[in-house]
Amino acid sequence: MREVVIKALLVDPSNNSPVVLLKDRKSQKALPIWIGDAEAISIAFGLQSEDFPRPLTHALMKDILDDLHATVDRVVIKEVKDGTYFASIYVRPAGGEVLEFDARPSDSLALSLRVGCPIFIEDAVFDVASIESPFAEEDEFQEFVEEGLDLREFRRRRGAPSEADGN
Repeated sequence: MREVVIKALLVDPSNNSPVVLLKDRKSQKALPIWIGDAEAISIAFGLQSEDFPRPLTHALMKDILDDLHATVDRVVIKEVKDGTYFASIYVRPAGGEVLEFDARPSDSLALSLRVGCPIFIEDAVFDVASIESPFAEEDEFQEFVEEGLDLREFRRRRGAPSEADGN
């Protein structure tokens, strides 16, 4: 498994779909995942550590977990099948053993931003769906994201893996 961080939230210019870009902590590779608009809004608020006037779904999930004294150990993007990503959220209830919940990657990522848990991608998924980026330094990565990342080309080459919600 590889630990990743949410590096950017972008818009695919070919169809105006949101794309979350996950960067491997130990390599030059990144994984783009096309997501839905609502999840993109939630991830954007999470990245900015802001709250909506009323709790969005992922903030509500965090509040429920907090009130139940449960913690999220990690989220894992586990599989890509027929162009769809699958993820799991691992929750430890107070005094209990870790439970695994099937989830969309975008929901997993939005929750992870609120609870501060690590994000992992199974090696098999990362090997199939990641892109090699032409940078060596952190500032080069930012430039790559802002100026050189051609999502249309990636989508064409990879068959555009996305989430189960049809995006």
